[in-house]
Amino acid sequence: MPTEINLVVTPEVAADKQKYTKIVADRLKVAPEQIANLRIIRKSIDARAGRIKINMSFLAYTDPNEKVEELEYHYQNVTNSQRVVVVGSGPAGLFTALRLIEHGFKPIVLERGKDVSSRKIDIANANKNLPINPESNYCFGEGGAGTYSDGKLYTRSKKRGNYRIALDMFHRHGANEDILYDAHPHIGTDLLPQIIRSMRNAIIEYGGEVLFDHKVVDFIIDGNSAKGVICQNGNKVEGIATVIATGHSARDIYYLLNEKGIELESKSFAMGVRVEHPQALIDEIQYKMPRRGDFLPPATYNLVSQVGGRGVYSFCMCPGGFIVPAATDNEQSVVNGMSPMGRNSIFANAGIVTEIRESDYAHLSKEYGVLAGLKYQQDLELLAYQNGGGAQKAPAQRLTDFISGKTSSSLPEMSYIPTGHSSNMNLWLPKDISNALRVGFKDFGRKMNGFVSNESVILGVESRTSSPVRIPRDPETLQHTQIDGLYPCGEGAGYAGGIISAAVDGQRVADMINEKHN
Repeated sequence: MPTEINLVVTPEVAADKQKYTKIVADRLKVAPEQIANLRIIRKSIDARAGRIKINMSFLAYTDPNEKVEELEYHYQNVTNSQRVVVVGSGPAGLFTALRLIEHGFKPIVLERGKDVSSRKIDIANANKNLPINPESNYCFGEGGAGTYSDGKLYTRSKKRGNYRIALDMFHRHGANEDILYDAHPHIGTDLLPQIIRSMRNAIIEYGGEVLFDHKVVDFIIDGNSAKGVICQNGNKVEGIATVIATGHSARDIYYLLNEKGIELESKSFAMGVRVEHPQALIDEIQYKMPRRGDFLPPATYNLVSQVGGRGVYSFCMCPGGFIVPAATDNEQSVVNGMSPMGRNSIFANAGIVTEIRESDYAHLSKEYGVLAGLKYQQDLELLAYQNGGGAQKAPAQRLTDFISGKTSSSLPEMSYIPTGHSSNMNLWLPKDISNALRVGFKDFGRKMNGFVSNESVILGVESRTSSPVRIPRDPETLQHTQIDGLYPCGEGAGYAGGIISAAVDGQRVADMINEKHN
């Protein structure tokens, strides 16, 4: 049996396998060469006391004949098996498809956008301030929104399923091993495309199908049973079950379901802005040293405040990252953040958002009903576009000017390639949002001395934190509460909040389909 060893070491020791192996060996009272295998199982940074420490946990094997425990996957050829329609190729859709293959079903994955290679061209055009392709952008296309916007794998949804399977799957398809043990695992937007391509190839290798440019425009409903979908190109795709894994930006799916009388419900969500600082400033604040050195990663932060009972918090923090245009249409200004694997940008950014209440958009409820929150989200994105200077330019303001209510006479250097356009966001952001953000930023400045800086800039808007709509499902079968064989899944359906939780939800949905049909 392996022995679990917990160490608290310096960053220098944590970065040197020979050094920490010797410490583990000393603990076990053996020579370092007697350790047959040393596996890191947890690793985190503790910078609270001013003296930075690295917490590490290991499984140490001293018996060279002892097998290291590995997760196993049992894929089979499903070419002629029962078909399941999976709408969307984000993490929820891909992990649904891979688990379906293990269960002996043939997944037909339908993606409205392009494959990861072709998608790069449309994303490059958006960064050049050219028009958005509504079907291929930072949100739509193979791999979903996470593919070209960071790939952070942290999840709080430990109770929803075995998230370690999802991490292991990403590792097997090309992610670095450190995602298996880091406290805040991260793949990197430069590595994710080839991982997603590997997953697609696995689906096809075992008999599944992945079809691009297949935008779903209708659901085939017979009585109260889902039979498949109809695509914009006229293709009818049928199966024993239909999985909706379309992500939080596929608004047309919500409108389609609503038009067909298929039950939806509103849910809480959040919106705000994205703030950017020099990474060196965040390092200095968090590590309490003028330079972080060679053995520490770019520093992160996680901030929460309460303003009049309304939560204000940081979201999707990207150390060493970039701000990118995440609109899905040409009259929207939407921003998001990403980091490459090396997190080597000179900037750090994060969404700073506040919760949106039903009372905030009550004036829209009479006309838009359950989709009122969605309309409120869309209206804010249009406002940001109208105040952003056109195309993919984003409204921008120095953080100090936003707090004091002034228009910025100049803007600091920023990572946002299409460029920012100076705008006093206090004049057009809804008051509930701007007031909460201003007070929240002041509180964050007290918690992190130096956070409120003239070097920091905010851009608008951060509106796609989650969907304002949930597609209701039975908690036992995971089927839609109204339509048999229709499985809402992942972030867009309202049951996940990131890459890993969406992947785990996809696995659960596949398990439920198997339970029903096998």
